[in-house]
Amino acid sequence: MPRPTGRVLVAQNKLARRNYAIGDTVEAGMVLTGTEVKALRAGRASLTEGFATVDDGEVWLRNVHIPEYTFGTHNNHLPRRNRKLLLHRRQIVKLEREVADSGRTLVPLAIYFSDGYAKVEIAVATGKREWDKRQTIAKRDADREAQRALATRNKGRR
Repeated sequence: MPRPTGRVLVAQNKLARRNYAIGDTVEAGMVLTGTEVKALRAGRASLTEGFATVDDGEVWLRNVHIPEYTFGTHNNHLPRRNRKLLLHRRQIVKLEREVADSGRTLVPLAIYFSDGYAKVEIAVATGKREWDKRQTIAKRDADREAQRALATRNKGRR
């Protein structure tokens, strides 16, 4: 049976874009067990409390919940175990340098299958304060109003 091509989204961290100012993003492979892959193919994962760390030159995905596979046996995986991420050495060094700055962290944005391989998109992020969040919402609302005004103006010209 041929592998599916393209990108198939499994889970997305919508809170990350609201709570963090997103910087550079990186696509990384994940070291998974068989039951984890089957649970992901079933579309089951949660990234809401997840984060990544750089320890001893390796990047680890922590606190991401991939529930146990329903039809698994006693060899099933632990739902919140630490998972190693597969990156090039240069990418790891760059991420480690960026996270060394105060107030920055690595946040998972999405888990997906790319050409049959499980991938995670992680980003260097800086936490937003409450007024930053309000400012973002106000800017989005202003942009939406401007688009509406342009649409009604262009509609009247026809």
